[in-house]
Amino acid sequence: MKTFDAIIIGAGQAGPSLAGKLTGAGMTVAFIERKLFGGTCVNTGCMPTKTLVASAYAAHLARRAADFGVVLEGAIRVDMRKVKARADTVSTNARTGLEKYLRGMNGCTVIEGHARFESANTVRVGEELLAAPRIFINVGGRAIVPDFPGIDEVPFLTNTTMLAMDHLPEHLVVVGGSYIGLEFAQMYRRFGAQVTVIEKGPRLVAREDEDVSEAILEILIREGITVRTGAECISLAPHEKGVSVGVNCATGEPASIGSQVLLAVGRQPNTADLGLEKAGVETDARGYIKVDDSLATSVPGIWAMGDCNGRGAFTHTAYNDFEIIAANLLQGEQRLVSDRIPAYALYIDPPLGRAGMTEREARASGRPLLIGRRPMTRVGRAVEKDETQGFMKVIVDAETRRILGASILGTSGDEAIHGILDIMNADVPCDVLERAVPIHPTVSELIPTVLSELRPAEEKETQPDKR
Repeated sequence: MKTFDAIIIGAGQAGPSLAGKLTGAGMTVAFIERKLFGGTCVNTGCMPTKTLVASAYAAHLARRAADFGVVLEGAIRVDMRKVKARADTVSTNARTGLEKYLRGMNGCTVIEGHARFESANTVRVGEELLAAPRIFINVGGRAIVPDFPGIDEVPFLTNTTMLAMDHLPEHLVVVGGSYIGLEFAQMYRRFGAQVTVIEKGPRLVAREDEDVSEAILEILIREGITVRTGAECISLAPHEKGVSVGVNCATGEPASIGSQVLLAVGRQPNTADLGLEKAGVETDARGYIKVDDSLATSVPGIWAMGDCNGRGAFTHTAYNDFEIIAANLLQGEQRLVSDRIPAYALYIDPPLGRAGMTEREARASGRPLLIGRRPMTRVGRAVEKDETQGFMKVIVDAETRRILGASILGTSGDEAIHGILDIMNADVPCDVLERAVPIHPTVSELIPTVLSELRPAEEKETQPDKR
């Protein structure tokens, strides 16, 4: 048996940074990774997909060149092999850089293999038995493959296998109308494929407010994407053209025929084969490791970080998990997950930036609300770029003047949302941001204007002004 001060299982966003902090504090660390260094973000998530999004945007903008007075001779052609190679390079560089960082870290022993718990303080990797008083689980998650009728009869893609494609599908059918599915749907439509999105629920991205969902639907339809909602019963079957995806939507054909089908219906944690039961670590019904507000599991000395703990499904929340654990363990702080303001983005184009509560959640809280809205058609920066789809919305507690939440669906929405998020984290009244003097011309400069036009919630339309 080899003993260490700490064992970290999984090289996602939280693990390597935690290793750096622990070794910097003089601890010895065993770092275990069974497959690819960097986790979901580097290999099958943020980095490769946002690289593809950038390529798709370039193709889209090239097709619109004449709108800007730029004349391009001949048809726009997308070389999918070069597109894939570019995404692969971005991922490979990040992965190899991270692995080099870990292997060169003093006090850190990198072990490749599948970790399984033998007890609350011992882990086996192949023939090696490792022990430590502190164990940190950072094993991430993967795509759910639902038990649809016919699932075993047809080939299908997930977000992982989708990234291995180096050719353009003739017709891509995306099952799942939420964040991952919509990003792939739009990018492949811009690459030149026919695309159909099938969603079980009554609307896209059901987590968002209805006005956001409807605006997203409008954006996708304008680009020629077919959207089928209310598909409560979905089935798959072989077809001479590829795959038949059966639906029972209230309107439209009973099936969508595609050359390929992408399943994007959710994620699940990589916890089933870790031997957690031998350590006594509790999980919920979906396999997520149960943690308290400090990310400690049911077993003293074991923590869970990132996607596997069910407390956040993003790279930035995983990294914040590391920050919380490191601050509490090494600096004597008492940081809590519940102090974190939820924030994220949907990377269609234009992107959706989100912070805090939705309007639906804020109304359900019973607070008196003030709401400000502005369509992107009235944002100078959006007009100059000829990218005026979407709107911005800010929700404020009428009594405390604190911002409860915001949605910015529009050009640079994923960046502009941070001004609002910073004010929320500072826990100061929205008046502080309203009195700011932002730079012109930007999207962010309209946020103080939106705040100056706050109105009681009952006085506002449910839909944004589209003038």
